[in-house]
Amino acid sequence: MARESCASEAVSAAAVLFAWGANSYGQLGLGHKEDVLLPQQLSDFCKSGCIKSVTGGGGHSVVVTDGGGLFVCGLNKDGQLGLGHTEEVLRFTICKPLLGCPIRQVACGWDFTIMLTEKGQVLSCGSNAFGQLGVPHGPRKCVVPQAIECLREKVVCVAAGLRHALATTDTGSTFQWGTGLASSGRRLCPGQNLPLFLTAKEPSRVTGLESSTVVCAVAGSDHSASLTDTGELYVWGRNKHGQLASLATFLPLPQRVEAHYFQDEKVTAVWSGWTHLVAKTETGKVFTWGRADYGQLGRTLGSPEAQKHGEQDSSLAFQRLQNSVPSPLHCLTGAAEGTSAAPGAGMNMACVGTAPSPMSGLQLQCRPCRHHQDSSSWAVGRATPWPYVSCRHTLHHARISRLPAHSQMPQRPLNLRVPWTERDRKERPLVTSTQSHSDLTRSWGWGGMKETIQ
Repeated sequence: MARESCASEAVSAAAVLFAWGANSYGQLGLGHKEDVLLPQQLSDFCKSGCIKSVTGGGGHSVVVTDGGGLFVCGLNKDGQLGLGHTEEVLRFTICKPLLGCPIRQVACGWDFTIMLTEKGQVLSCGSNAFGQLGVPHGPRKCVVPQAIECLREKVVCVAAGLRHALATTDTGSTFQWGTGLASSGRRLCPGQNLPLFLTAKEPSRVTGLESSTVVCAVAGSDHSASLTDTGELYVWGRNKHGQLASLATFLPLPQRVEAHYFQDEKVTAVWSGWTHLVAKTETGKVFTWGRADYGQLGRTLGSPEAQKHGEQDSSLAFQRLQNSVPSPLHCLTGAAEGTSAAPGAGMNMACVGTAPSPMSGLQLQCRPCRHHQDSSSWAVGRATPWPYVSCRHTLHHARISRLPAHSQMPQRPLNLRVPWTERDRKERPLVTSTQSHSDLTRSWGWGGMKETIQ
């Protein structure tokens, strides 16, 4: 009865969208380019209560409404907003080229956007410099969403990484395109022929999953993962931070994460951050693994100094071994069906409770919680309802009966100019003639960190 009461209250309340964080390109949709330290409400671009989901990329944001409408704002130099031009947009604007074409899901890459229609067709727009739009002979950028014609099967899920994308079909197959993982693969697997799906500029079936039925796929900056209908998790791509639960530096083909890592339970949901992963099992246990130097795993893996100066620390190998082993977060054990996580770059948010689905927007008393003194040891608290944390900024919508007072907002001011460690700056990749340093280095969301794309 208590659960029914909560659900009823959620239905009667209005969905409200909040935004905060880095705003260099107007990606918060507030009409300006100033960084925002406290959540600000947006309510003037669509009908109250109709927001279905929010997502974001390197500098752009997308809102999907219950009716399948698409609203976009932010960086648009490659046409990633799909508006037919390349001008920045400071307020959420309806994507007119898609009027009359209801959208079911959107995945934002660094500088491109993948859309899934209600009919199961996949559209793309933005940069195509690495074939991430799935149109091999198309231009280097596309300013209007175009169909990926060679994806002839009905698609049920899409995902996007830094420079690659994935689609899962209703028959349980996974397709990947974009050459974002190819350079790492050639460097880390010398003399080895990479599978076609790592080098293709059009959707190519992911080999190694033929005996499995995939229900969804997720992507990080340079890795991918898929979840099967039997609760098995497969991973592939770059493994610099142990996010593939393997000691290999690169996995060119999908490799199953052994069930014993999840205490022999089936995995029912998986989420990917930029360089780490989060999984939930059938009994509600939540596991994390991968990069950990900003506490994004929700557990302590050594002293703060060891985390900051790990490259010189003799225990680095052991530390990475710890990172690569999925481990449970006991404070989230028992997470109910509908629990949602939103991994970002260097952070996580998790919402646990009795919500029937992540899209319901059920109001929960949630909060991000961090030990400020020790950046390597985060306390995982109950987080903001159903957020999407992009590379640079944070958007979330929640069904609330009244606006929160300022006393309910984060008490610690966010410093959006704090750089990451000197170690990260030393690992910055070379800039090609088609990329600028501003393209490769951008500030990231919660906590105001700045990360170099690796």
